[in-house]
Amino acid sequence: MTTDAQVRRLMEEMSRHRQVGLAAMRSGMHRNTAAKYVREGKLPSEIAAPRTWRTRADPFDGEWPGIVAMLEAAPSLEAKTIFEVLVEREPDRYDEGQLRTLQRRVRAWRATAGPEKEVFLAQDHRPGEAMQTDFTWATELGVTIGSEPFPHMLCHAVLPYSNWEWATVCRSESLSALRRGVQAAVFRLGRVPEWHQTDNSTAATHDLTSGKRDFNREYRDLIEHLGMRPRTTEIGEKEQNGDVEASNGALKRRLEQHLLIRRSRDFDTVEEYETWLRGVVDKANRPRAKRLAEDLDAMRPLVVSRLPEYTEEDVRVTTWGTIRVRHNTYSVASRLVGEVVRVRVYEDRLEVFYRGRHQVTMNRLSGRGGHRIDYRHIIWSLMRKPGGFARYHYRDDLFPTATFRAAYDALCAAPHKGIGADVDYVRILHLAASTMESEVEAALELLLSEGTVPTPDQVKALVLPKRPECPVDMPELQVDLTGYDALLRTAEVAP
Repeated sequence: MTTDAQVRRLMEEMSRHRQVGLAAMRSGMHRNTAAKYVREGKLPSEIAAPRTWRTRADPFDGEWPGIVAMLEAAPSLEAKTIFEVLVEREPDRYDEGQLRTLQRRVRAWRATAGPEKEVFLAQDHRPGEAMQTDFTWATELGVTIGSEPFPHMLCHAVLPYSNWEWATVCRSESLSALRRGVQAAVFRLGRVPEWHQTDNSTAATHDLTSGKRDFNREYRDLIEHLGMRPRTTEIGEKEQNGDVEASNGALKRRLEQHLLIRRSRDFDTVEEYETWLRGVVDKANRPRAKRLAEDLDAMRPLVVSRLPEYTEEDVRVTTWGTIRVRHNTYSVASRLVGEVVRVRVYEDRLEVFYRGRHQVTMNRLSGRGGHRIDYRHIIWSLMRKPGGFARYHYRDDLFPTATFRAAYDALCAAPHKGIGADVDYVRILHLAASTMESEVEAALELLLSEGTVPTPDQVKALVLPKRPECPVDMPELQVDLTGYDALLRTAEVAP
């Protein structure tokens, strides 16, 4: 076949000396072929007509009317499913390499005779009309806090007209996270749009008392307090929140690029990570300043104060020394057993108060049915009743690290220990509660590395500092003041 490159060479030679034979020879083609392309003045790719014939027989010609009937009855049928039906019907007639042929024919049928498809209508956004908010997982960024994995989400707010955006770190799609994210965005702007739009997440629309997914009372109160009106997308129509949905991917790609520039994905604290995140989003918003100004001109001033980023619950402490908050269980100091405590529920933590005095702050669990038991809260009861350790309901929480678990397993494996293993481990745990957990862990690691079963006395000897020995006989201290006298004399004679 003559190629476009050969014809270009032919034309180049013809422009030099106008000799068809010589030009054809130098271009590597027959003289008659060269004469044709000189006459036409076109490249082979411009002359070639599309092929209208098949190089081999269509294996589905005989079955095509039946295939069309199947597609008309169920338009969502895939070509692969139809092919499996045909193979089952006549296993010796078809082979796997013919699937692609059927897929092309089905696709062509859908484009020419298939049902109408939904068309997504591009929307014109008006300045200051709405703020869209959505949650997106950001764990894929690989961010770590203190070298530990940090699974998290971003609460992402966007103004569709200017594409101005803001983001806050959160752990789940909770109302607390939504409250924090929306308030952070509007207080950053200093103004509010007419509408706040979100999808049908449980944070905003979980009230089923009306027979449909109505707004939660707390969510409605938040939006009305800020001076906006709430609205959601239709159920199953997430593309109605399309601007923020599309911006989610763009935001995460931008964060990924800035993490590459930073050359580290590790942050000392969550606060440091959020500060870095705000800096990245600020840079992204700078080119949007002109359209943002139009957004702000159309918005109303924000004239209210910021609501607390927590809700409060009054909870009674059980005889187990635990409280149950949002379907999860947490331990508190045993002295609070039987008392009612007030819990401030933040998106990422709980703060426990008793009669207005702060008692403890703990990380909040996500999901349902979880538990977080601090061994320091129950160790004194365990010391009095160490036999209760073996079948304690939350026993797994009493191993602060893998080293403590390894120490307990070593005690259990030691001969003639029996229940003594539980007693020894409780005493080691008591030592960690009364001194430093990290020092006890270091002592356990040392003993285990030496192949020694760690007993409480051995750990104690390594952890507790030795008392300094006071000498029995100390010579009387003789004070020599001649140096001071000499210093005074020098001061007297100085001019």
